[in-house]
This record gives sequence, structure tokens and C-alpha cells, in this order.
Amino acid sequence: MLGVIAAALGGPEVLQVAELPEPEAQAGQVVVRVRAVCVHPADVASTTGQIPRGPVMPPFLPGWDIAGEVASVGPDTTDFQVGDRVAGMIPWYLTRGAPGGYAELVAAEADWLVPLPDGLDFASAATVPLNAQTAHQGLALLSRDQLPGGRVLVTGASGGVGGFAAQLAVQSGYRVLAQATHGDEEWVRGLGVHEVISRSTDLATVGPVAAVFDAVPLGEPAAAAVQSRGAVVSTRPTPAIDPARGVRQDLQLIHLDRELLAELVAQVAAGKLRTRVAATLPLAEAAEAHRRVLAGGLPGKIVLTPG
Repeated sequence: MLGVIAAALGGPEVLQVAELPEPEAQAGQVVVRVRAVCVHPADVASTTGQIPRGPVMPPFLPGWDIAGEVASVGPDTTDFQVGDRVAGMIPWYLTRGAPGGYAELVAAEADWLVPLPDGLDFASAATVPLNAQTAHQGLALLSRDQLPGGRVLVTGASGGVGGFAAQLAVQSGYRVLAQATHGDEEWVRGLGVHEVISRSTDLATVGPVAAVFDAVPLGEPAAAAVQSRGAVVSTRPTPAIDPARGVRQDLQLIHLDRELLAELVAQVAAGKLRTRVAATLPLAEAAEAHRRVLAGGLPGKIVLTPG
């Protein structure tokens, strides 16, 4: 089978198409024929070595989120049958590229996968697991001492995590102020948020808000909007806020929650949560996909389509 490996640490040029052995499903596993794999900033970070717990030494397979069909089933695996449509998240923070999703076939633990409703296409499904779970889990951190009805700022609402965070915050009863990329205000407004601001807005002028979900993250500029004794959740480490302000800071690091993932995929399939795909590219063009992610400004996610 074909896969795309990071042959060294570096930029997109380190990604190479390689012929790899076909995986076999072990006990509790299925082999997924991958029809779509999402390209995340986390994938780009993995190839440059800028990830938590230090760099993974090449060669390895990038790729967290996959959607496809079950090609084979291992012993004692009863959750899925051959031909089932599935979506899932490879917990790359554990596998560290063995396996990763940039391949035609992936041996996945059944617990990584959920059924894929017929009404949801593979490419859209592949944009959900990492982004939507990060948003939901980060919002749960934010909500520990913030009552529904409060005003919440979401940075990067044009992006994958920020877009889901904005929608889920609205569902939870918050008044959501969402920051949009220039020219993308209309799409962000369509997420049901209460206010939309542009990327160039000085966030110190829009507060005080009860809490900030800093999905970019921006760090200090976003923290300037939060009220004293408020809360900030970010998706990467950011500078400490002056302790005198009493602002609680949390770092959201993803953990796989199969029950939550099934719920989020079902919401997207039912049209209750929106996602979008900026472009699909063949798996062999993974390096080009990474270049586009690095360039930024994408109206949605890049998805690779093996096969």
C-alpha cells in the first residue's frame, strides 16, 4: 500500500510517498481503507518536531483523523463488520506515527472509531474528530466556573477548532463573540454566534468578557479581553496572565472520548454542527497540503484522499 512518511524533520519537503506493508488487524482492531484523512496544523508541527513531549524521530506517518470503510476485522472484534463506514481519531499523542493516518490502509483499535452515518461524506467526516473534540473538551474546562448566558470570546472562529467551539458555546447558552478571518465574517455569522469581529480588531476594546476560548491561540491580546476572575482556555501554551487579575488559565490537550466523538459526528451528519472542506488533494500531494496549511487563510480544512 502507499503511505506518506516524514523521512526527516523539516518542512513539507520531508514528506515522501512510500510503499509500505499492508497492515493486519490484530485482536480488537480493524483495518480501515482510508478514503479521507484531514491535514491539521498538528501534522505540520509533527514534521518540524514542535509537539508536546518532544519530537518524534523519523520515519513516521502523520495523520490523526480518518474516515473510510472497514476492510478487515481482527479476532474478538465485534463492534464493526467488513464494509462498515467509519470515522475516527488515531490518538497520535500515543501512537506518535505508528500508525498515522497518511496511508491507504490503517490498522486501528476499534475504540478509536465510530460508525459514520450514510448522510455524511468521508471528507467532511474527517474534519470532525480532533477539532470538534478539542472544542468540546476545552469548552468544558471553560464552563467549570462560567454560567451559561455569559459573554464568551472565541478567537479563530474561522478555523476548525474555533468554529466548533463557537457553535458548541452557542448550544450551551453563552453569548458568543466570534473572531473571523478577514472576508470570512459571513460564514462565521452563519454559525449562530451573537457578534462577529474581524481579525484586526483590538481585543482589549471588545471586553470585558466572562471567558475566552483562545483557539488560535493569540495569548496576551486575547487575555486582554477577559474580565478579572474570568477564565481563558487555549489550545497551546501562552504567557501567564498577571496573577493579580485572578484569571484562571487552562491548556486544552486532546484526549480521545469515543462516546463524545460519536455524538459530535452524529450532530454534523444531522446538520446541527457545521464544518467545511477547503480542498481535497490526492494522498501523494501531502507536501502541497502542508504548504497550504502553513500559508494560512484557508476557508476550511485540507483533506487528503487516498486511493
